[in-house]
Amino acid sequence: MKEEWRWDRAMRFLLKLLGIMVLLLSAAAAKPVKVLIVDGFSNHNWQLNTALIRGILEPTGLFDVHVSTAPPQKDAPGWDTWRPKFSDYEVVIQTCNDINGGPSWPEGVRKDFEAYVENGGGVFIYHSANNAFADWEAYNRIIGLGWRKADQGIALAIDEEGKVVRIPKGEGKGTGHGARVDAVITRLGDHPMHLGLPRKWKTPDIEIYRYARGPAENIEVLSYASEAATHMQWPIEWTVSYGKGRVYAATYGHVWKDDVQPERMRCAGVQTVMVRAVWWLAKREEPLSVPADFPTETKTSIRGEIPIPR
Repeated sequence: MKEEWRWDRAMRFLLKLLGIMVLLLSAAAAKPVKVLIVDGFSNHNWQLNTALIRGILEPTGLFDVHVSTAPPQKDAPGWDTWRPKFSDYEVVIQTCNDINGGPSWPEGVRKDFEAYVENGGGVFIYHSANNAFADWEAYNRIIGLGWRKADQGIALAIDEEGKVVRIPKGEGKGTGHGARVDAVITRLGDHPMHLGLPRKWKTPDIEIYRYARGPAENIEVLSYASEAATHMQWPIEWTVSYGKGRVYAATYGHVWKDDVQPERMRCAGVQTVMVRAVWWLAKREEPLSVPADFPTETKTSIRGEIPIPR
């Protein structure tokens, strides 16, 4: 009888402990992903861009989004003290672009960013952030491909059989794009962030980068689109492994000076992929559902206005 009582007590203790563990795991799973958007200068409308990114991510309840705005020039107030603490965040969304005379990041910020990715951080290279910092060797390896001259790295294309083709440095042209078009996105493989999505889907009014170039090391092309001018197929999304970190880059997300609520940002496909990319970068394994309004191969799907945070 005494042994049974001890066994019963032990079992109740184990069940209670198991219940506490389940609660802790549930709380951890429900905890929003901490995200940092880094902005401050670009040849695009970076203020609106940041607002639209927040307006897409925050309403999901999955993300706790913060913003670090770099001073616009090296002689601007705060330049010497601007030092975003990347390590406080699971994912960094990089939107800065110095292509038209903006500053490069301070050396200390560069080193912090490199260490953040090397040690396991997640980085979203957002649209024209792949135009930035061509003289920064580690950044080129982190992004894999960027807006570069013909002699500044390897380009990737996708052949008619869906195989990735490497174009040597100096062969072909530097990076460019034509007029924005409604494009059919074709995904390669079955990456976790694309789980359940159709193989092909249509998105409106996007730029298709041709001859994006870089080291192209530890890179996986996730999707591509056809470009009429070259009659070739070019990467739209790709990932890079850098140290212990995860990097996702995509050419979605063009926000220009006269934009207000561009359809290309209100695309259900682009919004879904953005949410899933940040989720994957944070190493969250819980699968996210496919929305009912996800576009098809023949028809785009445009949502209502994106809420602008105040």
